[in-house]
Amino acid sequence: MQVNATIQQVARLVLEGGRPTRRDLLNCAVASRDHLEDLLYWANRVRTRNFGRGVRLCSIGAGKLGACGEDCKWCAQSAGASLDRTKPEYAACEDLVAAAAEARGRQAASFGIVNSGRRPAERELDEVIKAAGAIRERHADIEVCASLGELSTEQAARLAAAGITRYNHNLETSRRMYGRMVTTHTYDDRLATLAAAREAGMSLCCGGIFGLGETWDDRIDVGMTLRDEIRPEVTPLNFLHPIPGTPLADASPLAAREILAIIAIFRLILPHVDIKIAGGREINLRDMQSWMFYAGATSCLIGNYLTTAGRPAQDDLKMIEDLGLRVVREFRTGLIG
Repeated sequence: MQVNATIQQVARLVLEGGRPTRRDLLNCAVASRDHLEDLLYWANRVRTRNFGRGVRLCSIGAGKLGACGEDCKWCAQSAGASLDRTKPEYAACEDLVAAAAEARGRQAASFGIVNSGRRPAERELDEVIKAAGAIRERHADIEVCASLGELSTEQAARLAAAGITRYNHNLETSRRMYGRMVTTHTYDDRLATLAAAREAGMSLCCGGIFGLGETWDDRIDVGMTLRDEIRPEVTPLNFLHPIPGTPLADASPLAAREILAIIAIFRLILPHVDIKIAGGREINLRDMQSWMFYAGATSCLIGNYLTTAGRPAQDDLKMIEDLGLRVVREFRTGLIG
């Protein structure tokens, strides 16, 4: 196979500690159409340099499901979906503790409590804090995370004080595209919540969703905003799973090879960030799921999602074993393992 000089040059820059420019990244994206395997090779070099052969697993559970007033076009729980979830469903504390125990049994290092809605009511925040305390008391070796929408600085401080160590709040897409996908809150609202969570001392889990009709410019915008402004510890990459009843129900799915290119480009943008493959991987990558690690991913969700089912956990664990990778609880970046 002929080595693509553009991809090789940008990847070597990253391996030497440099930061590729927007033009560098766009050139790599264009080159990936004919040289995907070359891009994957170099993304894997970057991944191995910084994370060794480790894979970190996480799992999520719904604290509150449905009845969301936001209009995110991809979401089955949003106000724009014609699905029958007009009343919220709340999980009992014991249900979340049991879900965390199940996640721990699947070798997940963290368990995230996820609530629908723009922001948590005080009663909802109290319930999340109660559940987090119960999980930490009974399963001290699993990290508790949360994704509850917008937070005030006071709410973020309460979550951090309760032992919630990481907060998930995604950018979703680029600033230029955001208003086409969501109108009930703004991009700056998201940035404010991320700032509040960081100020409170929580680490950040922040990424996006792809397959909304965005361009490579939009994708690279997300990556560069993460790199230059947000600086998250974890970046989840989601890929649209069109849900009947949502405004994007008829969206054309991304090709598996394009998804692998997205993962690899994000590895070049964020060489030291834990890149987690989350929603949509099973339906979109299909038989190429194992390639996500060769493309530069270091984590994945294991188990079910909020409104869709994942594949059996034992299949994911066997895949990781067959690839010669190993499940780890934490990464020591910069150490080859």
